[in-house]
Amino acid sequence: MTRTVVFDSPFLLGFDDMRALIERVGRGHDNYPPYNVEALGPAEIRISIAVAGFTADQLAVEVKGAHLTVIASKERGEETPREFLHRGIGLRNFNRAFVLGEGWEVAKATLAYGLLHIDLTKPPASEDVRRIPIQVA
Repeated sequence: MTRTVVFDSPFLLGFDDMRALIERVGRGHDNYPPYNVEALGPAEIRISIAVAGFTADQLAVEVKGAHLTVIASKERGEETPREFLHRGIGLRNFNRAFVLGEGWEVAKATLAYGLLHIDLTKPPASEDVRRIPIQVA
């Protein structure tokens, strides 16, 4: 299957970030770990990620531009050896990425009962009117 790259047109200069974003979202088909996104209000969102078995120091929440990334890394050999009759709780490392809409900010992250909650807020838009001076050449 051949993929047509729309952003290679000479008329779409400066859209490299958008192209990278589309490629990154297109690659993310892994469903581990499960997560929920819920609206807490018109300007509040909570992302809840199932992180059973991970401690707070094994998790990292990073924001770079419009990208929110949750990273979990558990070193091999960290646990004492155990013999499982059934192992249904996955403890593999993961890297889950989200794209934040314009204006959304991470307010806080909390770990409780095996769930990592990341609360996002969108401050009200400023209604200040700013006058731009016009320069005469």
